[in-house]
Amino acid sequence: MMYGWIIGTILVVVLIVALGKGGIFQRNTGTTDDGNTNNNSAMETLKNRYAKGEIDKAEFEERKTELEK
Repeated sequence: MMYGWIIGTILVVVLIVALGKGGIFQRNTGTTDDGNTNNNSAMETLKNRYAKGEIDKAEFEERKTELEK
């Protein structure tokens, strides 16, 4: 009973460390570190749509040119 405060302190520290490892204290600014990431994902989406046959070659080339600007 004399050392109950030590156990409580240890539990609080363990809780804070666990929350920190889980990313609860990290900020999400809504921006990407690399501005090129969005362009790459758009290009990947375009390539996937072309591969699935959703768009034809002319539309693919047109949109590809637009993305590369």
